[in-house]
Amino acid sequence: MDKNTWIGFLLIAAIIVGFTMLNRPSKEQLAERQRLQDSITAARMAEAEAQRLSDEITASFTSSDNSVASQKDESHEDLQQRINATFGSFAPAAKGEEQWVTLQNEHLKLTLTTHGGMIERAELTDYHASGDSINPLCLFRGEESEMAFTLITANNRILQTNNLYFTPVKTDIPGRAILRIPTTMEDAYIDFIYDLSDNYMVHLSIEPHNMQAELAQNVNSMEMHWRQLIPQHEQGRKFEERYARLQYMLVGGDMEELSETKDDSEKENARVKWIGYKDQFFSSVLIADDAFTGSVFRSMVQGKHSGYIKEYATQTSVPFDITGKNVTGMRFYLGPNHYHTLKAYDEGVEKEERLYLNKLIPLGWKIVSWINTALVIPMFDLFTGWGLHIGIVILLMTIVIKLIILPFVFVSYKSSAKMKALKPQIDAINEKYPAEKMQERQAATMQLYQQAGVSPMSGCLPMLFQFPVLMAMFWFLPTAIELRGKSLLWAPDLSTYDAVFHWGFNIPLLGDHLSLFCLLMTVVNIVYTYITMQSQATDPNMKFMKYMMYAMPLMFLFIFNDYAAGLSYYYLVSLFITILQTMIFRWTLNDEKMLEEIERNKKNKAGKPKSGFMQRLEQMQREQQKLAREQAKANMRR
Repeated sequence: MDKNTWIGFLLIAAIIVGFTMLNRPSKEQLAERQRLQDSITAARMAEAEAQRLSDEITASFTSSDNSVASQKDESHEDLQQRINATFGSFAPAAKGEEQWVTLQNEHLKLTLTTHGGMIERAELTDYHASGDSINPLCLFRGEESEMAFTLITANNRILQTNNLYFTPVKTDIPGRAILRIPTTMEDAYIDFIYDLSDNYMVHLSIEPHNMQAELAQNVNSMEMHWRQLIPQHEQGRKFEERYARLQYMLVGGDMEELSETKDDSEKENARVKWIGYKDQFFSSVLIADDAFTGSVFRSMVQGKHSGYIKEYATQTSVPFDITGKNVTGMRFYLGPNHYHTLKAYDEGVEKEERLYLNKLIPLGWKIVSWINTALVIPMFDLFTGWGLHIGIVILLMTIVIKLIILPFVFVSYKSSAKMKALKPQIDAINEKYPAEKMQERQAATMQLYQQAGVSPMSGCLPMLFQFPVLMAMFWFLPTAIELRGKSLLWAPDLSTYDAVFHWGFNIPLLGDHLSLFCLLMTVVNIVYTYITMQSQATDPNMKFMKYMMYAMPLMFLFIFNDYAAGLSYYYLVSLFITILQTMIFRWTLNDEKMLEEIERNKKNKAGKPKSGFMQRLEQMQREQQKLAREQAKANMRR
């Protein structure tokens, strides 16, 4: 290496050493870090001790003699001293007897427990689990859900609210329950106030009273832990897993989500407005009055035979004012993923305050979602509002959609018919210009198309225009909770598969059953493919493509076998209507009429200047031919 290289290395080393020395913490900073670490360690040890002692106290109330002393040779006085040392002024909440408080309206029934002051059970009285027509659907019960807030006492003890026993406070306000954390001071306490005044929304207010001397003074937030297991509510587990995911909305309206197919976790530093534990048709959503900060999310896929789909967990922080001047507030949405129910929470609300809970329902990509909200959902509401059977509703929607895209389908079919009518002339061009003169063949073919008024792209573009409409139905029907539990013919529930055969073992890609609507759709699709192939001009040398056209419907059998029967029914009806359209088109657009129209186009365009596109295309072809001749000459010289 030369001198300049050595100088460069030395300068880099000097910069690194200098930067390290400048950023090295001072002795005071190291001492402060150690003090903080020791404080955290001590606090965690105190928290563990409080948890262990709480378990012992719980055991004392469930043992035969209701005494921990009998198990550990410890006197009642010694146990009380340990409780006082561990829980401090919260010692009255360290032990007690679990009680339950019920809140209920016409849609939602909640059971609150005094052990932890949380919602222990949530039932939706308007819905039932798959296969159960008697009992209301239960979002979670008992240990399936857990929520805890962290309290830091004035002597730096860390307590979890799920270890404390709350005291119910009588209230005369309907739909309201007050659970109180007592302290050794009669006028110092924390109230958890639940208010079920909305259909599926319950408001929680955490209000401290005279707690300045009981809690740490430098605390302005409270850590929160929320965990929930999602039971399997639907028949099709594979399909339910696909739509179950943890989603959260940032302040400002940006939606984020964790993977639905594998275990996933995410640390979010931005402010979070709400956290959604979502299933296919139901969700538990926690909404902050202000925002959640410093959030960590986890989603864990559960075993196939566990009875659960996912387990979600969140660790976050909420604002907390120990003076009680600013109440810590949040809301729980515990209800269905029904578009209008979720959308209603934004009615009459300023844009920056909207929740956008309707984004919990997957309606497809942006343009597809727009079609769903602007066309499909209003049309669905219109027909269901007439009181029609759901099968008739889907039939009418299919007819309307077919009428909307009919002009595009007609243009596409007409282009295919013209191409078929021109096939003898195209074959003549191919015979005149062998494969070695591909450019001349292409030029002659394009000239024929231009004279006949035919564009090869005219058959493809209409299909692209109608594709978003078809995809809108693909996204809407499997997520429409209105289909849940609705029967049609042999299908008892259009929101899941309509299995007519079960063979007890899993076949790769197909599963352990066969859905009848899906099978019928596949058969009709094969028939439609045959009709289409008969009406198109095909190259006999490309038999592989012909076989591929027939393979596609068979692939749909494997793809849609687990999908909602309502979606397969829609495609079945759509294919029948498409076949009928094709028959009508074939009757009105035969080869003779197409050839007559082509000849008229040729006469009308005779002597007319060529379009700018055709002129540019021919110019490009001439330049390519010129380059090819020059290249051939160069190769000859070599």
